[in-house]
Amino acid sequence: MNVRTLILGAMVAAFATIVNPDAASAAEPATPDQGVTQAFRQAIANVPGKTLTGVIVNYAPGVKSPPHRHGHAFVVAYVLSGAIRSKVNNGEERIFHAGESWTEMPGDHHVVSANASDTEPAKLLAIFVADTADNDLVIWDKQK
Repeated sequence: MNVRTLILGAMVAAFATIVNPDAASAAEPATPDQGVTQAFRQAIANVPGKTLTGVIVNYAPGVKSPPHRHGHAFVVAYVLSGAIRSKVNNGEERIFHAGESWTEMPGDHHVVSANASDTEPAKLLAIFVADTADNDLVIWDKQK
């Protein structure tokens, strides 16, 4: 097993708790319709110790992810298709459509991340700028 496979496995496991709001369980495993795929991971040549990682997050209709943080990573989220409902920290909850983006600063609390549609899928590209040794790019809130 190579390092890329291990990292992809960790990313998929981290996002495996994307949930369907109608589900009885608060955390169901991701399915092909609501999964995460690593698009790239590359050390930043002119910024030693930092890596750029991109993941594609597929949201099936009506799917949301639990509140979470991205540790010490800076994040750019870009909607590839559909519409994503998002709220970071105490900011305004907004709906972002394909072609729109937002950023998250290190330590920000992503309290709402959901497909804005109950009938159409949505797809998001999340780009993380993080310490190369940081493998915890998603830290889920503890369930009460």
